[in-house]
Amino acid sequence: MTEMPRKTYTQPGRVVVAMSGGVDSSVTAALLKEQGHDVVGITLQLYDHGAAVQRQGACCAGQDIHDARRVAERLGIPHYVLDYESRFRAEVMEDFADSYMRGETPIPCVRCNQRVKFRDLLETARGLGAGFLATGHYVRRVETPHGAEMHRARDESKDQSYFLFATTSEQLDFLRFPLGDLTKSETRDLAARFSLPVAAKPDSQDICFVPNGSYAKAVAALRPGALDPGEIVHLDGRVLGRHEGIVNYTIGQRRGLGLGGNAEPLFVVRLEPAARLVVVGPRAALARDRVSVGEISWLAEPLSGEGRRVAVKLRSVQAPAAATLYPAGQGRAVAVFDAPQYGVSTGQAAVFYDHARVLGGGWIAAAEMRAAA
Repeated sequence: MTEMPRKTYTQPGRVVVAMSGGVDSSVTAALLKEQGHDVVGITLQLYDHGAAVQRQGACCAGQDIHDARRVAERLGIPHYVLDYESRFRAEVMEDFADSYMRGETPIPCVRCNQRVKFRDLLETARGLGAGFLATGHYVRRVETPHGAEMHRARDESKDQSYFLFATTSEQLDFLRFPLGDLTKSETRDLAARFSLPVAAKPDSQDICFVPNGSYAKAVAALRPGALDPGEIVHLDGRVLGRHEGIVNYTIGQRRGLGLGGNAEPLFVVRLEPAARLVVVGPRAALARDRVSVGEISWLAEPLSGEGRRVAVKLRSVQAPAAATLYPAGQGRAVAVFDAPQYGVSTGQAAVFYDHARVLGGGWIAAAEMRAAA
């Protein structure tokens, strides 16, 4: 059997592991314990524990807290649960609801990493005297003469760098990702070898506070009126139907529109929250080749006015697309794509790569199609 790649840290000492109760973070803790580190496991309780116990298939739920505790007992490491429920609601859930109400498509997991896990948990780890904070994310941290860089995971099918673009250089200095060189199957093999009680546990699929993947219901619970009905209209002004809340729709959506009998496939092209309109049209109407990005988090050399050739991911499931990135001042940038992109939605992230290296990223603020020359 071929020995799988293994990230080792040669100076044993106290380390904190963010333990979600899943296979990945559990193996992370086991690997570091095996290497001789003084491992401390910390789990964040992010929402109501009573409700969480009834949930399955989501991270940071009640069962997951229980599972993290069982893993810690199996490994013989201390384990603490920190109550971040109020902070999580204010910093992540409220932002998620507001973003949907603006007609955007938010990514709450990025906000959670940015505003809770990689901010407050890092401070806690330092307070405990830890040399670093380790997580079970599939991403690589590469040391260079100029400092640490973030790179995509070896297993591109599991790569999570898109969700970690908001990590700062200071945070990256203190973070470690032991699974970045492993495939998921290798991680599960290790879980079995360590006899972890979560070895066969399925991966979480849902956002932790979104029951059964119903974003609309989650938003409606936070924002009464989110499911107010309105009209579905064509770009040419024709009223084609009715909807039960614009939060049920996202830019580029084709399925579930309930608009049969049209001569060509129709896609959601625009959302107008104030008028409660869902605007649809042909796929060609989705084309965008200039994307404005705000709240830039940058991990590379300063961006010059001449621009930089980059590959850009506009959604987590899309392949990176070639573009030139230009600074736009005040923490903003503009990506000009070589070819039109389709389904670009405000509220999503644009993450910039140079091959495997993560250069940075930001939030999509606007997109347009330049006029033909």
